[in-house]
Amino acid sequence: MDYPRVSRRAPGPPAGNGVYASLDELVRLQFKARGFSFLPRQPVHSVLAGRHASRLRGRGLNFEELRAYLPGDDIRNMDWKVTARTREPHVRIYTEEKDRPVWILVDQRISMFFGSRIRMKSVLAAEAAALAAWRTLSVGDRPGGIVFGDDGQDLVQPHRSEERVMQFLGRVVERNHRLDVHAGAANPGALNEALATVSRFAPHDALVVLVTDGMGADAGTRRLVSNLTRHNDLLLGLVFDPMERDLADAGRLAFSDGAGQLEVDTGSRRLRERYRAAFDAELERLRHAALGYEVPVLPLHTGAGAAEQIRDLVGRHRPAPRR
Repeated sequence: MDYPRVSRRAPGPPAGNGVYASLDELVRLQFKARGFSFLPRQPVHSVLAGRHASRLRGRGLNFEELRAYLPGDDIRNMDWKVTARTREPHVRIYTEEKDRPVWILVDQRISMFFGSRIRMKSVLAAEAAALAAWRTLSVGDRPGGIVFGDDGQDLVQPHRSEERVMQFLGRVVERNHRLDVHAGAANPGALNEALATVSRFAPHDALVVLVTDGMGADAGTRRLVSNLTRHNDLLLGLVFDPMERDLADAGRLAFSDGAGQLEVDTGSRRLRERYRAAFDAELERLRHAALGYEVPVLPLHTGAGAAEQIRDLVGRHRPAPRR
């Protein structure tokens, strides 16, 4: 399939102000796509460290040859049957598989067009997707993905090239710039539609990075995730805004989902406590469900940049606590 070339400056709403994603800024994130890895060998504080948090396979190994043992060879690769038969130590040599496909699913639905801090959830998701794409390319794997909104999805097949990353980021920015308060009706089923699509294109040995706020997750989502994780790895970037947990004390406010309207008294301490408890319970439910499928969860909030948060959660070695 031929893809059109994407200009590094996309037309549309003003970008780079936290409300809309900027293609230029997503490109510059390639210089911050370091200090973390999606592979299994992680710092002890990483959310990917340990089998209790992740079964990320990394790249596989291909058998290359059987040869006589040389000083410095890993004894774990010793072929004891050949060694016993020949009475000379022999080792099996493996080479690491290259070009692992990495599918990045990035949510750009109307539910993501919200933010009370530095950036919208949709912009944070775009940043996280860009970091995943650039990091994937830098380690020699094949980045691609699906950008999904309420009215459809755009698919970019994985390929190991900067041009393909630019095509993917161009799709992200295009859908991001379509978001506004007058956008069409929300489509909770779009999440499952994106997961169903990637399941068809990633039958095995792929890494799927899903960046979403989780809106619309249901029993169908769990079935899709279960099928997907049988032969692939899945990493969840769960995007949220601090106000979705801590309701501001701002008196009586009216809230709308575009169809109905609800007025609440945010000055009520009891209401704010129940609001926080409901958010924490939902987050814990999602984490518990993800743990059942051995899917690591990276909670990402709109109060900081994606690069700093991902490095803290995934890749940065932290100093040992003082005694």
